[in-house]
Amino acid sequence: MRGVDVFPADERDPKTLSRRTEMQDAVRYIANELLENAMKFHDEASRQPITIKLQLHPNCLVFWVTNSVRSEAIAPFQRFIQDILAAQPLERYLQQLEQNALNDEHTASGIGLLTMMVDYGAIVGWKFTQLEQMPPVMTVTTRVQVPI
Repeated sequence: MRGVDVFPADERDPKTLSRRTEMQDAVRYIANELLENAMKFHDEASRQPITIKLQLHPNCLVFWVTNSVRSEAIAPFQRFIQDILAAQPLERYLQQLEQNALNDEHTASGIGLLTMMVDYGAIVGWKFTQLEQMPPVMTVTTRVQVPI
């Protein structure tokens, strides 16, 4: 992606140059985190592809990532979603940092999603869909909207 075309900036205005750099960093970070999460939690047995989509609107960027999910991972993931949506993002982010510091195990922490919310003002949502095939496959679509 060429930043000059997507996020125009006046070379004489440091503010627009700074904002363009911020938005390029946001795209890199969010796309990377979403793709890493999709790959980490993807149900490889399903043979469903992982898809990622980005839309640029006049006032926001919207990312969609869809991947299949192992059945045993759905309930814990839905509990995690309820947990982060019920709290203030910064408060939950700080709690998670503390928990990670105390926990020696390398488990799914959600810190990437929380970072998107805290650092980039992202609005995050999820949709679970059961595909009608044999055997049935559950997919999750993660949607992240970031203001420009």
